[in-house]
Amino acid sequence: MKKKYKIGIIPGDGIGRDVIKAAQIVLDTVNGVAEAFTLDFMRMDTGEAAFEKYGDPFPKETRDGIAQTDAVLFGAAGNPHTVAVLMGFRLGFNLYANVRPIKSLPGTKPIHTNADLIVLRENTEGLYRGLGWIDGDYHVNLRVFTTKGMERILRFCFEFALKKGRKKVTFTHKAHVLIYTDEPMRQMFYEIAKDYPGVEADDMTIDACAMQIVMHPERFDIVFAENANGDILSDVGAGVIGGMGFAYSGNIGDSMGVFEPIHGTAPKYADKNVVNPSAAILAGKMMFDYLGENGTGLQIEQALKDVLVEGKVRTYDLGGNSSTTAFAEAVSEKIRENVPSSR
Repeated sequence: MKKKYKIGIIPGDGIGRDVIKAAQIVLDTVNGVAEAFTLDFMRMDTGEAAFEKYGDPFPKETRDGIAQTDAVLFGAAGNPHTVAVLMGFRLGFNLYANVRPIKSLPGTKPIHTNADLIVLRENTEGLYRGLGWIDGDYHVNLRVFTTKGMERILRFCFEFALKKGRKKVTFTHKAHVLIYTDEPMRQMFYEIAKDYPGVEADDMTIDACAMQIVMHPERFDIVFAENANGDILSDVGAGVIGGMGFAYSGNIGDSMGVFEPIHGTAPKYADKNVVNPSAAILAGKMMFDYLGENGTGLQIEQALKDVLVEGKVRTYDLGGNSSTTAFAEAVSEKIRENVPSSR
């Protein structure tokens, strides 16, 4: 009997609508050729569409819907609802680990063709937790961590390294300055590392790490970073591999995963069907990995690479004039071509 997965589909704002439409084309193709499972899609709204419908950018209807799914594919969150939507996901479902692969792809123009690292960002604490105040001339944002939060994300790093066959975890910090947060976490990092003798552990200041990712990305495997720093590092990494059109992520907790491109809403391109949907398609690939359907994830990734190498269908950022949906249809066609003929 086939397994059944309920997948949440949330386009969100701006080009989120374009790229999720494209990703849906690929998911529909996978659904048609998969022998081991079927996908049941549940479409939901966040951001402006949800606000217009429910008066809330992250309404109860969406929260309840997400709770019924096995995983969610999400597009983008835009102002003025960005914080409400992202925190609705991350805090609402305790998605404390943000996994952001930085991997060069063939048929593109990366700065380094050998980049293959993962920025693993803490997703619910740190500077982005949004705690602070204004008192006269004093404007304060607090960079807050809990002992529990530090331990769970650091263990996640090492467990993820083992799961993915990665050999090293690099802890990034400013421990010499941030003595109440980064230094205690650095010490905990090395204590936890003792439980994982097969994984190398080292540390580096965040600024030095940013420089080294640009110059020598091959030196890294998994890079751990605080919430705000992880946001920055993953954008640096995206630049190394050719742009935000190839950068994607998984927001992962103990019982839920939400997968998305990290490029934001790009309002000037919204609803024009011109942007590169690779990141959203790869987010779908990552979603299948999360569900344990690694073969399907590899199938999607290989189809995407085939389209990029062939070079016949290319969006504007890749030097072509193909539409977002045409690119997705080309990936879908490669998936169908690669299905064993015995079926």
